[in-house]
Amino acid sequence: MLNQPMVNPGSMRQPVARFKAPPPSARPSSNSIELMGAPMPFARNAEIYGENEPAEYLYKVISGTVRTYKVLNDGRRQIGFFYLPGDVFGLEVGDKHSFSAEAIVDCKVLVIKRSSVVALAARQSDVSRQLWEMTATELRRVQDHIMLLIKTAQERVAGFLLEMAARVPGSTEIELPMSRQDIADYLGLTIETVSRTLTQLENSSAIAVPTSRRIVLRNRAALTRMNG
Repeated sequence: MLNQPMVNPGSMRQPVARFKAPPPSARPSSNSIELMGAPMPFARNAEIYGENEPAEYLYKVISGTVRTYKVLNDGRRQIGFFYLPGDVFGLEVGDKHSFSAEAIVDCKVLVIKRSSVVALAARQSDVSRQLWEMTATELRRVQDHIMLLIKTAQERVAGFLLEMAARVPGSTEIELPMSRQDIADYLGLTIETVSRTLTQLENSSAIAVPTSRRIVLRNRAALTRMNG
């Protein structure tokens, strides 16, 4: 599924703050894992890999947004995480992917051979450290998501907005690349509950919702209290 047709990377309407790739000063050093990969384009809603497929590659988002998800036995979809520019995904404990991955919008993704990373990590401490940091980051994301799913609907939505805002530091206004249905499937809620909760937060002046994808955090302290 890596032989995707060439497409032009998608562009979202320019918001006040967008999720961006790291600045040049934060880009790979000479022994970086990223230098081993090749950039590939994926069109909107294109599958990058499927659940239970061999985990032969690691991936890093260059532009766009990626979702990982699992379809449950009853047909419901549970989204594992949203990966933004600079995020690495596809890390697995075993030899197969436990989730599927799709491009939410037109994306460009760095594709890195897993066996090459493991072999290089065995020889170079810098690469080994990078691989460990990637794994630790992914573990923290899973732990945070588990904690989010045991909260009330209002706490989940407030926590999600704070999480997204934390990924565009210094801004109180964010443009969400994912749909309301994506948000609902990430939070383990119905789309009706997500929409109703956003309306409640807007009525309480905690947020403003100029458009369905644009959220303004008017009272971050109130959202933090709701998040517990």
